[in-house]
Amino acid sequence: MDVFIEAMVGSGRVMIPLLELGLTVDGVDYSPHMLASCRKRCEERKLSPELYESNLQELSLPHMYEAIIIPAGSFLLIEKQEESMLALRRLYDHLESGGRLILDLFLPENTINSSDLGRWGGSATYHLPDGDIITMESKCVEADLFFNQYRVNCLKYEKWRNGALVQTELQRFALRWYGVEEFIYILEDIGFSNVTVCADFKDGTKPTSNNQKLMYQAVKP
Repeated sequence: MDVFIEAMVGSGRVMIPLLELGLTVDGVDYSPHMLASCRKRCEERKLSPELYESNLQELSLPHMYEAIIIPAGSFLLIEKQEESMLALRRLYDHLESGGRLILDLFLPENTINSSDLGRWGGSATYHLPDGDIITMESKCVEADLFFNQYRVNCLKYEKWRNGALVQTELQRFALRWYGVEEFIYILEDIGFSNVTVCADFKDGTKPTSNNQKLMYQAVKP
């Protein structure tokens, strides 16, 4: 039976539907809290995948896989470029011969005004079942769009209960991205072959704008 693995599985948002389709999918994530959430959601659905706690740079699992997936642009959360390259090498090592790496990336906003740095914006509101409300705001605190290709935001979460603020949490949120052709060259340098990229998950559709999702597929010879 073919076995797949979702790297950076998080709470299982992608893996669980695949399991429910009857596929055999393992998951790996560095966060014990996210794995606990994933395990709980799986148990509620009577699913029992293999879940591993590890960062991708130190990945050493007992299985080889026919396919490794990293959806939702999660690979961009690896902030340091050297760690990204090491992660790709470890993923390559965990693929069977002929196995396939599938991941999607996205490009950032093409402009950030200097006046936007340090200003709160991008607010969102979430209503919890118990009546509490969580608000989220974001501000860009650091950006190098063109040379080092990264952006760092500060996310502020506030929990409100009956109109009163009861909890505040700040999160550093960094993204590092890659040019369309640049990432093809990176995968080929790792050792992958037959590297392809398509836009918005449509095979054969070439990327034409920076607001499209980029899906890469690469084969281990």
